[in-house]
Formats: sequence, structure tokens, C-alpha cells
Amino acid sequence: MNSSTCQHAVEMSNFPIRHATRYVQPLREGGSLPAVVDTDDGLFVAKFRGAGQGARALIAELLVGQLARAAGLPVPELVLIEVAPLFGRSEPDPEIQDLLRASHGINMGIRYLDGAFNFDGMAAGELATPEFAADLVWFDAFTTNPDRTARNPNLLVWQHRLWLIDHGAALYAHHDWSRVDDARARTPFPNIRDHVLLTRSGILEEADARMGARITETVLAQALTSLPDSLLMERADSFANADAVRERYRSYLSARLSPPRAFLPEAIRARAERSAETPRRLQARR
Repeated sequence: MNSSTCQHAVEMSNFPIRHATRYVQPLREGGSLPAVVDTDDGLFVAKFRGAGQGARALIAELLVGQLARAAGLPVPELVLIEVAPLFGRSEPDPEIQDLLRASHGINMGIRYLDGAFNFDGMAAGELATPEFAADLVWFDAFTTNPDRTARNPNLLVWQHRLWLIDHGAALYAHHDWSRVDDARARTPFPNIRDHVLLTRSGILEEADARMGARITETVLAQALTSLPDSLLMERADSFANADAVRERYRSYLSARLSPPRAFLPEAIRARAERSAETPRRLQARR
């Protein structure tokens, strides 16, 4: 991507732009090889467009993060990170070098929360109130996010509060728009059964009323407008322009929002089944 293209991407987005100045360390627990990078505004966790999931994972991060914030769910600051051609050239790891070479231009970043730790229900369960848990279960079912499990909760505890991170796997329908019609857009989300907060959630019907009122067509439009053209048009298939891609996301998300929402009874049923399960006995340590 040349400099003029980078500038166009910045102008077409409402996200602040930060310039990567130093590659600090990779976060190898993520399949897309994110990294902590230093910028002209401090540390961010960067997700790179040159990773295997490509630009659509970054779109999911930015779009779902924006919608979560609009719905009252805490997400760290989201920005665009510009990676210059010379950035990271001194890195000795060839895999990292290849990744950065494929990521020149606009990428995404989320503010690094210094001192944060992963959510553990045994240690910080009181932070996941029934209302918060219900809202988050609803939201993850709406955005088809499979990455909120006990094994990988993607919830951080920071300053006595839970923070949502890592939404790159959400909106998986956008990886093959040709197969997504209105009926598929309205389908339930069976993976909600594995949600880390499902059995802690309060009344999901009440969450449906709260969250449905918060995520409006206006909110959808604002979140989609914030997305940079350069990410939307990377591997854009048959879409004529970035606004056509935005419209495809809007129609898909509007269909999922339109009541009756099939993902709600699926989540209610999964919660009842999980709550009825006999807890596994802990084996004594020797």
C-alpha cells in the first residue's frame, strides 16, 4: 500500500490513527500473531492485516468493538495503527518479518491494559454480575462470537472491572457472503452453549430488551461508517466499492437484530441445559 492509499484510509475512518514506532513483543497465544507495539501514543496490542485471517478479522475487531461500546459493554480504546515499510526490520524472527512486510499500511490496535489479567470465575466471579453476564451472552450470540469460552474467555480484569477483547473470530458469515441469505442471517448460534458466562447470566429476555434498544439502526450506521475503506476493500470479492461492503454488513446485522431473534431462545435453552448439568467432581490432589 502506498502512502496516498494510507492517507485515504485514514481520512475515510473515524478511528484515531497511531503510528507504530517499536515492535515490543509477540503474543504467541493468538493464532494471528498479534503483538504489543509502541506508538506515538503509548502501547497497543496490534492485530495485523497480513495475518492468516486477513483484513476481515480486523473488520470484526473494529465493528464488534464499536457495537459493544455502544451497548454499554467495556472495550479498551480502539485505534488504527499505521505500519511503515521500515517498521520491525530489525526483528530476528523471519515469521514476524514476513507478517510485518504483508501488513504495511493500516492495521488495528486495542489499548494495552498494563497489569490486567485474564478472567477467572473462581477469583473474579463477582465482577460478572447477572445483568452483565446476560448482556454479554446476548451480544456474543448476536455477533456470532465463538471465542468467549472457559478455556479462552477473552475477558480481562483491569481496575476492578471486566473488559472485552479479541473479537476477530466474530461475524464469521462475512468470510463467505455468497452463502448468506436472509434465512441464514437469522439463524441461532449453537456455540453459545460454551459461553464462559452462560450459567452466570441473569434473565436473558430482559437482556434482549436492553440490548435491542441500545443497538439501533443509527448505531449500526455509525459503526460501519467508522470502518476504513482500505480494510473493507481488501479481498472484497464482487463488491463495487466500500459503501457496498458496508451495506452488506448492515443488512446482515439488521436481519439478526430483527425480532423475533432466533439466537435468543437458543441461548435460553442452552442456559437451562447447562444449569441442569451435574457439576463435575474435582479430583483430589496427591
